[in-house]
Amino acid sequence: MSLAKDSIEKKYNKWIILLSVVIPVAVAILFFVKIPNATPLPMLPPIYATINGITAVLLVVAVWAVKNGKLKLHENLMKVAIGCSLMFLVLYIAYHMTTPSTKFGGDGAVKYVYFFILLTHILLSIAIIPLVLVTYVRALAERFDRHRKIAKITFPLWLYVAVTGVVVYLMISPYYIY
Repeated sequence: MSLAKDSIEKKYNKWIILLSVVIPVAVAILFFVKIPNATPLPMLPPIYATINGITAVLLVVAVWAVKNGKLKLHENLMKVAIGCSLMFLVLYIAYHMTTPSTKFGGDGAVKYVYFFILLTHILLSIAIIPLVLVTYVRALAERFDRHRKIAKITFPLWLYVAVTGVVVYLMISPYYIY
């Protein structure tokens, strides 16, 4: 391992740790903070669910690209996927700071399925933050051997988070009050 590549990874490690802690804590806190007299933004959930769907497609196409030797396409798709995830985060926070939370209204088995999907989605969305950042930094540092190893973990988890984001929206959308 070259010193330059090692220093690139080390340079970003503090940022990865900081963002991996600050983002979930900030989202948890902001979830309970409402902007006084804010105009509700009920149009945001279908938008950020769509962004999750786009992210899922980008991830699948990016894996196809890298497996077919289209490395620049893979790199660009991954950058767009990260951008989509950031856009999702901003819209999600904006929605929850301006709009009352929606309660799931389903009964019976569907209620348990919904809460299982929601819980795994939330937990994995927290876990995916450092995984995406480490995976990206390893590619940036041209540590492709290490990048591939963690990408094999990051990809399915990130895909699950993106897809279940859409599923959660579809399951709760009948209960939104507009």
